[in-house]
Amino acid sequence: MNSYSQQYIASRLFSNREEDFEYASFDREIACYQSICAGNIELVRVYATPLCSKGYGTLSKDPLRNLKYHFTISAALIARFCINSGMTPEEAYSMSDFYIMKADESTAAEQVHAAHMEMIEEYTRRMRKVRNSSIYSKQIVRVLDFISEHLHSRIMINDAANHLHISSAYLSRLFKSETGMAFSDYVNRKKIEEAASLLRFSEYSDLEISSLLCFSSQSYFIKIFKRYMDMTPREYKKRYRLPDFMTSSGEE
Repeated sequence: MNSYSQQYIASRLFSNREEDFEYASFDREIACYQSICAGNIELVRVYATPLCSKGYGTLSKDPLRNLKYHFTISAALIARFCINSGMTPEEAYSMSDFYIMKADESTAAEQVHAAHMEMIEEYTRRMRKVRNSSIYSKQIVRVLDFISEHLHSRIMINDAANHLHISSAYLSRLFKSETGMAFSDYVNRKKIEEAASLLRFSEYSDLEISSLLCFSSQSYFIKIFKRYMDMTPREYKKRYRLPDFMTSSGEE
């Protein structure tokens, strides 16, 4: 590294300290990438932060070019995380190239932001199919997609059966045969997995999470959470909540 580079970096570090600049939370960023790779669209929407919001460094003095640079970095990282989680390099890099080109052709910041969210959600949907298609039949993959898309709603087996144009009795047997669990148990497990992640990586309260995931009551949410996690949501948050989120939300 030459002396000019060293001076520039030292100057930036000093400037950041003077302005109390804080980079975006690394843990939240990783949580977002993990949610993409898990195919969890709802959690991705919680954790994804707009490009160049608080915590992003400056890579260009031109605002639009700065946005596009960060877009390119985001696309490259997401592609590599997805490859590591099972997506073929050809598919991952083709998507990355497509969206980087789309961002590059954008003439306004709003277009870049829209392309970024579109890219994130498309990678997430593709990863959900990657994870499910090698394990389950096409019908069950469609049901799992349906559940993932509606985790923030009440999910009844009749609704899923209607979505597939099959009887609920047939779906119940098929689902248990392929997944090894009842439809309602699977739905509850996925909701609790999402609740656990929200407790760790967001500022939502128990009551807000219960409402967000459409449990009939907070007490029922606590009961189901304890069934799967062997502890209450409050106990889970106290044990696993990350320090930077506790600080940012004002918790001790």
